[in-house]
Amino acid sequence: MDKLIVTVAPTGNVPTRKTNPYLPVTPEEIAEDLYRCYKAGASVAHIHARDEQGKPSADPDLFQAITELIREKCDIIIQLSTGARAGKSADERSACIALKPEMASLSTGSTNFARSVNYNPPALIKELAGRMENHGVKPEIEVFDLSALEYAIYLVEKKILKGPMHINLVLGVPGSISGSPRNLFFLVESLPAGCTWSVTSIGSSHRQLSALALILGGHVRTGLEDVLELEAGKPASNLKLVERIVALARFYGREPATPAEARSILGLPALF
Repeated sequence: MDKLIVTVAPTGNVPTRKTNPYLPVTPEEIAEDLYRCYKAGASVAHIHARDEQGKPSADPDLFQAITELIREKCDIIIQLSTGARAGKSADERSACIALKPEMASLSTGSTNFARSVNYNPPALIKELAGRMENHGVKPEIEVFDLSALEYAIYLVEKKILKGPMHINLVLGVPGSISGSPRNLFFLVESLPAGCTWSVTSIGSSHRQLSALALILGGHVRTGLEDVLELEAGKPASNLKLVERIVALARFYGREPATPAEARSILGLPALF
């Protein structure tokens, strides 16, 4: 099997220090936390920004500050979020793309969240995809349901997206596809030939579906955006979550990829 790409999502839009005391919020905290995760085996950083009040922000200056602080420390792959919670319009959601990160998230369908809509209409998806293409940014296709996967395949057929895609299967978000092994097998069987793929599982299904992803040859995302507890009543940290995935991967005979190896697997150019 290929080496394992471990993506860490350290902050997200939803968690707060009240829900987990180890959550990094400021650019300095995020960069330092990601450096520790990098040393533990993470090779991709999925990054959200927060403002001075700790609220989700699409401000490109914040993303730039985080990026510069990370690059002072390590060569982890930087993947910036274009998610809808921090901004609604195409201009807001794509502001970070002008920074030319190596990767950026691209949700290819609308779904429900527990208390809101994950709003991604076709025109906005195509606009974000076009801006990523123009800036040389590789999309990570965020799939919350089968329809998003099939629409991504359609966009490749129409030459709006380029293949081979890197696809992140997201399971367990309340309102979207649930985190069951059956659903994971169903999505994996529906993947297009030649793609690379990872699994993000939210909450209690995280350990089980991460193990299945390892066994099936996929990659894994972890981090406080997705998992707040190591076990019931025990708060997680990003470092502990990465260490757990790395230990599980080695148990199944997969070594964590370095950032350089992950770039090769994902079809990204060398950083230096």
